[in-house]
Formats: sequence, structure tokens, C-alpha cells
Amino acid sequence: MDTFADERDFKILEADKYTFFVLARIMKRDCKLLLTDHSRMIICYSQSPFPVWIWTSDDATQEEMDKAWKQASEHGFLDGNHGIVMKYEPAEYFMKRASDEGKKLSILKNMFAYDCPKLVDEAKITKVDGELHHCTMEDLEELTNFKENFHTELKIDVQDRDTYRKDSKTIIEDGHMYLWKNAEGKFVASCNFRVSNNLASLSLVYTLKDYRRRHYAENLVYQVSKEAVKQGLLPSLYTDADYAASNACYTKLGYILRGKICTIG
Repeated sequence: MDTFADERDFKILEADKYTFFVLARIMKRDCKLLLTDHSRMIICYSQSPFPVWIWTSDDATQEEMDKAWKQASEHGFLDGNHGIVMKYEPAEYFMKRASDEGKKLSILKNMFAYDCPKLVDEAKITKVDGELHHCTMEDLEELTNFKENFHTELKIDVQDRDTYRKDSKTIIEDGHMYLWKNAEGKFVASCNFRVSNNLASLSLVYTLKDYRRRHYAENLVYQVSKEAVKQGLLPSLYTDADYAASNACYTKLGYILRGKICTIG
């Protein structure tokens, strides 16, 4: 397998763009490990504490899944400290293989992939007080607080505050970071998107605990999706499949379920 990606890899991921659009973006960065045969398998690990991504063809053979297992094992991804994002069939193979070898792997998170080809009419959205706020560098510490709260509460990709601040600076510079400011001038929710080809991948959707169930996130995601559409982009996102409230919110806005993947570990 090669240790570089080229146009062949991005072409095959285009067919899986709803479930693996993040992988296409990650592969363009400097990664600790990138292995690909440019047709049937891609293994990508950016850095700690992020998960390993393993893409396999939908008709992957047992021999190919065995190869993916061996690569994951040889590179230390089965040590209990890494999450692995993959499709359900290879995930089932990995869990059975682990059990056969006296180890234990299980699904840590079920994820749905959505896109939104057409937002619902704005009149159908529950109106709330406040307005959309486009982040600038003046909001750096505020955004750092949101990132720290988001990762600490969800217990995913937890890092130190300096790293959150550095990431927040990069996100603001990217130009697609938004907060919702309520009528009292308090920032209560966050959402941003990153561009990959024609997709606007929404993330960091988070509402402060004291302001939940007031439809702030619903309005924020709707307005951010509108901004993406204005730029000729297709809004898309991942969500926790087991969190019914967020899935209902996205469906209400016009998002359509396109694919399913999981994280095992």
C-alpha cells in the first residue's frame, strides 16, 4: 500500500461523500499514517486524540477485511486507546475477530450522515430571540470556551486549553464560524462549517447547558445552513445516531439521512 493519496483516492471517496466526507478533508493534511491502495482500502490517522479512519469498498472481501485488521494491529490501533471509524460490515468483522483472539472491541458510537439539498421554509422554524453572529478574532476566547465545554462534556478529542485556542483561531480564520447571540447579548450556541469540494460540513453544534430546549441550536443551524447555500455549497453533517433530539432537529430543518457509520474501540 502507498503512503500518499492522489486523485484516485478522492475519486473513490466521492462515491461515499456522505459518510466519508471528513476523511477526504483529513487526507489533505499532514497525517501520522496514511495507507491506501487507491481503489479498495484507505487507512488514515491524523494524530492523537483523533480516531483512525478505515474506508473499505462496500463489497470488501473477507481477505480485504483481514488485511485491514492486520494493518490496524501492526500500527497499534487495537491497543484500547484508539477509536476506529468504519462501515458496519467491517466493524462487525473486527469485533468478531477480536473476540476470537480473546480481545474485546465494541461500538462506541453510532453515527448518521446527513445532507440538506433543500432547507424547509423559514416560517416553519420555531422563532427565538437573538441573532446570528459571525465570529471574528475578537471572539477568540469566547469560542475557546465553547470548544472546551463541547469536548469536555462529550468526552471526545479532549485536549488542553491552549490547543482549543489554537484550533479556534484557525476556525475563525477559515471564515465560517458562527455563534448565536440572544437578546441579552449572551452567546448561547455555536456552529461552524468547513468546505470540502461542494460540501459544507457542519460541526461544533453546541448549546450551553443553561440555554437548552429553547430552540437556539435549531435557529443557528438553519441560518448557518442558509449561509452555506448562499455560497453554492451543500450543507452536510454527522450526528450521534442515538441522540434522538438532534436527529429530529436536523430532519425538521430539511436534512436527509444518507448513510451510517460507527466508531469502534
